[in-house]
Amino acid sequence: MQRYSIFSLLRNAVSHHEHWPEAWRSPDPKPRYDVVIIGGGGHGLAAAYYLAKEHGITNVAVLEKGWLGGGNTGRNTTNVRSNYILEKNQRFYEFSLKLWEGLSQDLNFNVMLSQRGVLITAHFDPQTQALLRRGNGMRVIGSDAVFLTREEVRRKVPVLDFSPTARFPITGAFLQPRAGVARHDAVAWGFARAADARGADIIQNCEVTGIRIERGRAVGVETTRGYIAAGKIGIAVAGHTSHVAGLAGLRLPIESHLLQAMVTEPIKPFLHVSLSFGAGHFYTSQTDKGELVMGGDLDGYNSYAQRGNLPMIEHVAAAAVTVMPSISRLRIMRHWAGIMDMTMDGTPIIAKTPIDGLYIDGGWCYGGFKATPGSGWVFAYTIAQDRPHALNEPFGLERFARGYTIDERGVGPYPALH
Repeated sequence: MQRYSIFSLLRNAVSHHEHWPEAWRSPDPKPRYDVVIIGGGGHGLAAAYYLAKEHGITNVAVLEKGWLGGGNTGRNTTNVRSNYILEKNQRFYEFSLKLWEGLSQDLNFNVMLSQRGVLITAHFDPQTQALLRRGNGMRVIGSDAVFLTREEVRRKVPVLDFSPTARFPITGAFLQPRAGVARHDAVAWGFARAADARGADIIQNCEVTGIRIERGRAVGVETTRGYIAAGKIGIAVAGHTSHVAGLAGLRLPIESHLLQAMVTEPIKPFLHVSLSFGAGHFYTSQTDKGELVMGGDLDGYNSYAQRGNLPMIEHVAAAAVTVMPSISRLRIMRHWAGIMDMTMDGTPIIAKTPIDGLYIDGGWCYGGFKATPGSGWVFAYTIAQDRPHALNEPFGLERFARGYTIDERGVGPYPALH
C-alpha cells in the first residue's frame, strides 16, 4: 500500500495533475431543481451539503458566476472564533465553532483548523472591563474565555512591545483558546466535494441574471446558461447580496464596503496565536508557510472593487510596527480586498424573505468565514422547513422594521473599543 502511494504521487507529480481524479462533477444544469442556491462560496456550498445530510434534499444546484471560493471565501483572513458579547450572537457562533471542531472528520477532508487561540491585547482600564464583561458573557453559555495578565501575555507572545517606551503599554489580554484559523480554500473544496457526493450539482461559470417571480413566489432563475426552474431559491453571495436580491425586487438594509488584507514575505514561525491589537484596528496571524496575514478597518466609502489602496497599507503597516516593532523590515508581498455586505446593526441576515420560496443568507459584515458551517446548517434548515431555526430566528429581516436590532458592536475584526 505504501509503495502504491509513493508511485502514485510520483506519477502525478510529473504529469502536472493530469491524472488526478476530479473532486466534484461539473454537470450541465438540469431544467429544474428542488432548491437552487445562488453563490458557490463557503456558505452556499455548506447549505447544499446540510440540505442533503440533515434534510434528505439532494436535487440541489449551487450556481457560481465564477469559480468556487473565488469571492470572499478566498479573500478573508481565515479567523474562526465565537467571542461575541450579545447572547443571540454568542449562541450562534458557539454552535458554528463546535461544527468547526468536527468539520474535517464530518467532510472527510482536512480543512486545516488550527485552534491556536485568538488574543486581544488590552491597554487601559475601560477596555479591560469591556473584555472581562465579554468573557463572562461567553462563559455563561459554556464557551471558553480567559483574561491574561501582562506577564502571561509576555510569556505567550513575547514579540509584542513590552518596552518602557511602548506607545500603547499592554496591561493584559483577552484570549479565546479554542478559536484560531482554518484554510479558506480547503473549506470550500471540502464542502463542494461532500455536497457533490450527496447528489448536489455544482455549476461554475453560471451567473444569475434574473429571478423569476410568479404570483408572489420565486419559481426560477435566469442565468447565462439558460433558465432554471426551482422549488426554492437561496441567496448566499456575500458582498453582492443587495445586488442579487434586487433581481427579485427586494431592497435590503445593506451597504457594500471594502475590507482589505495583505500578506508579508514568509519567515520562521514566531506568532503562535491569532492576534488583535486592542488599541487600533489591526489583526494578524501567521500562516503555515510563515507569512503574516494582516488586516485593518473598512474603507470609508461604498464599492464593489476587489483591490486595495495605499492608505490602508499605511494604516495596517503602522499598527503592525507599533505593536510588533521587530517586524518593521518585512516586505508586503500581496494585497487585496473583499466586498463586505454591511448591515445596519452589524449582525447577519439568515431568513425567509417577503417573497415565498426566496431565502437570504447575507449581511455578514466583517467576518462570514467563521460562521461558514453554522450558517450553512441553519440556512439549510430554514430552506427545508420554510421557517428559521431557533439559532437564526433573531436574524430575520423584520427586526429592522420593528426596531429590534442586534447591535453587536464587537462583530468586527475584534474592535474591543467600539
